[in-house]
Amino acid sequence: MPNKHAVLSASSSHRWLLCPPSALLCSKIGDTASEFALQGTDAHVLCEYKLKIALGQKSDDPTAELQYFDEEMVDCSDMYTQYVLEQLAAAKEKCNDPIVLIEQRLDFSKWVPEGFGTGDCVIVADEMLTVIDFKYGVGILVEAEKNPQMMCYALGALQLFDGIYDINSISMTVFQPRRDSVSTYTVSKEELQQWANEVLAPTAQLAAKGEGEYKAGDHCQFCKIKATCRKRAEYNLELARYDFKMPSTLEDDEIEAILSKVDVLVSWAGDIKEYALQQAVSGKEWKEWKIVEGRSNRKYVNEDAVADTVKEAGYDPYEHKVFGITAMTKLLGKKKFEELLSGLTQKPQGNATLVPMSDKRPAMNTAANDFKEDN
Repeated sequence: MPNKHAVLSASSSHRWLLCPPSALLCSKIGDTASEFALQGTDAHVLCEYKLKIALGQKSDDPTAELQYFDEEMVDCSDMYTQYVLEQLAAAKEKCNDPIVLIEQRLDFSKWVPEGFGTGDCVIVADEMLTVIDFKYGVGILVEAEKNPQMMCYALGALQLFDGIYDINSISMTVFQPRRDSVSTYTVSKEELQQWANEVLAPTAQLAAKGEGEYKAGDHCQFCKIKATCRKRAEYNLELARYDFKMPSTLEDDEIEAILSKVDVLVSWAGDIKEYALQQAVSGKEWKEWKIVEGRSNRKYVNEDAVADTVKEAGYDPYEHKVFGITAMTKLLGKKKFEELLSGLTQKPQGNATLVPMSDKRPAMNTAANDFKEDN
């Protein structure tokens, strides 16, 4: 898998398309791989291996080298492999000689300066080009619809094979097994190229030069300068105009305006606190703030020694309880968990959560709504 990262990468395109000048600033800050990113890398390596073996290609088993290898990763990579094979079978029904590319470098520099990325899986056939991206993350649900990363990958694949195959449409799928999500978006070749020429290319030219307007929003989440960005601060401090009076003194539209920004505001405040703390730990002296030792809890120096000591005293030092569902799934693997325990689990209704109307989940029935229906 290529290790080099493009300044205008496909994976960060959602951010730099909305906030072009952020790209150059972020490129000057080094990457720090999180545990989640390292886990995702291991999962991708396993998926690549499984898929190559399923397709009859030679590949060395990487499991001994994977730091985060577990049964859940095995299950997810198996599901991904099966999904790709199903898509390949569908392609063979319409095309005699489809090809599958695994971890393929995709160049879309025709529209984005030095733009390239790595496609997890590309299936090339007459009529339909299929791009599949494996996401191992569980925290954020990724949708394929108008996803610029997927569209950049599709452009790169189209550059390689348009003309060799009679491609009319492009199908883009985000396969996210830990969220039980398979999201697919299909566009015509003409629609994709129109977006590339009218939106992607001109914005990429601005981003490559560090030009364009800063814009704050949800896309700030993974920006490397999010803690110190002035535009993001201005965006969040707009809430100050409401003076935070008691909610009963606010109009409904004012409350909804606050609701639309409050999660972003809390996230921004947390980023500021974390940035200031890390700066102080690194030696910076703030005028009105200092580092102190936070609260801590006692812990055992040696758990085995503790257990032995307590047992010698005639007591049982261990807790005895059934694993929780997450731990049990990790122990058994998803398939075995469903086989053994599907009839012994239930999913109670979740607590009420207020979300925007754009959220795809159905609205809950409230007590007031139930009363209306009964009458």
